[in-house]
Amino acid sequence: MNIITIEHIAKIYQVGLEEVHALRDVSLTIDKNEYVAIMGPSGSGKSTLMNILGCLDTPTKGLYTFSGNNVSEMDDNELAAIRNREIGFVFQTFNLLARSDALHNVELPLIYAGVAKEERRERAREALEKVGLADRMDHKPNELSGGQRQRVAVARALVTNPSIILADEPTGNLDTKTGEDIMALFEELYELGNTIILVTHEEYIAEHAKRIIRLRDGLVEKDEITETRRVPKQRQIKI
Repeated sequence: MNIITIEHIAKIYQVGLEEVHALRDVSLTIDKNEYVAIMGPSGSGKSTLMNILGCLDTPTKGLYTFSGNNVSEMDDNELAAIRNREIGFVFQTFNLLARSDALHNVELPLIYAGVAKEERRERAREALEKVGLADRMDHKPNELSGGQRQRVAVARALVTNPSIILADEPTGNLDTKTGEDIMALFEELYELGNTIILVTHEEYIAEHAKRIIRLRDGLVEKDEITETRRVPKQRQIKI
């Protein structure tokens, strides 16, 4: 089942008197429980594509359908609602609140969604347990290692039970060993049935995905399946 369908997407930015074509004509579909990496050199359009897929921006031309909804022409409030309900973000810089503990950082999306305190605390605890941080819930970011901070960010992405997890260079601020640990976590989440879209410029990180979409000059240069999709395991914890 398709979660994402984009057809002939283009994105043009006006920089002074010059038009910059970040995306020229991109069409693709992403199915439920796919693990996809988007790759490309600087200027290839991968960040622009990520912003459009994550409903952080809208295309200049083309059609974008997310879970059956046409998001190409949504206004800012409608895009924000899609982001909060359907997309779990994991960023390179973690984006955690420095003065808040892990539990509060994870429950933030549920606060914005208006979930009652008792329920959101329970869901945040379950999300932290899922990423192996049951014993770090009351720790603030400066009391955690880089890998632990990224695990908090992954738990925050999971807590709303989103349709997709969108990870932007999730190992960019981590050493190689810690980065591999985070990629192992993504593998576990994929095997539990999550849909993961990973944006990276690192080949060895992209190789963890089961499909790699390579961009160049605003176009899809190559779209290849690297490994047969696996049957999801039974979920152990309901997020």
